[in-house]
Amino acid sequence: MTMQFNDETFRGDYTYFNSETAINRFPFPFDQDTYMYSVNIEQHPGGPKGTPFEKMFDVDEHYVSEMKDREITLAEDPLRCQSLPHMELAGWDLLELIMVSKAKDYPDLFKLTRDGNDWHWVNKPLGIEKKFTFLAPTTLPCGPMEYITRQTQGDFALLHERDGNLWMDAGMVTSQADWSLDFDVGMNFFEWHAPVPKAKKMGVFDKALKFLLSVNQGQHYRRLNWTMTVNPRLDTSPENYHKWGPEKRTITPENVGQKQFLRVELQTFFRLPRSNALAFPIRCYLMNLEDIATKPKWGRRLHRVLRDIDPDLADYKGFAVNQEMIVNYLSQFDDGAPTSPGIFPES
Repeated sequence: MTMQFNDETFRGDYTYFNSETAINRFPFPFDQDTYMYSVNIEQHPGGPKGTPFEKMFDVDEHYVSEMKDREITLAEDPLRCQSLPHMELAGWDLLELIMVSKAKDYPDLFKLTRDGNDWHWVNKPLGIEKKFTFLAPTTLPCGPMEYITRQTQGDFALLHERDGNLWMDAGMVTSQADWSLDFDVGMNFFEWHAPVPKAKKMGVFDKALKFLLSVNQGQHYRRLNWTMTVNPRLDTSPENYHKWGPEKRTITPENVGQKQFLRVELQTFFRLPRSNALAFPIRCYLMNLEDIATKPKWGRRLHRVLRDIDPDLADYKGFAVNQEMIVNYLSQFDDGAPTSPGIFPES
């Protein structure tokens, strides 16, 4: 497999772009014309070949640039990566899961050689080659979770199970949708989800926690979540709201198609073998309205979803201030035709 990596930025001049291939494989999150909350949990990996669901950890054209952006964010704020002392073994579990998966799924990009605990890791896109001893922290330049997540797209939370709950006790979080690892670290499942409107009343998270606690080793699942953001910025953290918050006011009817982005999270779940922790990768995909509308089904459906969405959700998802402009823009792509079931565009 030959993969070309974009030279692009997710801040400043915002040179991020999606190729036609990236548009075709975008994980559009709506399987029907209305939305409240959707569990949409499926086994992972799986799904059509060539989609982000095919491999355990998706690697795409944005890989190298996303890792550069993560490096910038961590240099500015090292607290975006934290691990409580009892989570080191979970970090090694995660490192093994990612290295083994990437070497298997992308053999032309990554290589892992293991001789007992003597490991040799090669990451060709980032120019990394490292020999180290598995489970020996002094043989890596940083902790195992930080080491491997500096080389893997998406955010990562490592959840420790105790007292019938899940606790966010470690994470690498640099591309989050307006939440803070530094604030949430050490919180339980209900505490860090407390800001979600109406979810508690609907019992959404009681069901979600029950499901997650039942995930066994060797079982892997996924779901899609979404929000909206202005400009293709990965780092939309509360700590940097003063940088990205005012950008919402730069949307106009003339530029809304280019500047307003649908932000989709591919959330996956893995029970880790040694620590029994739950790994929760959250991979972010960005696509502006203009590119979404190149798929007629997506243009129609997104118009209907955002037009009819609950006002509290529009505020929570980050686009209430520009909702009228967004809906007016998308209305030109809605001819009233029915949409087919599922998230994939018509061929």
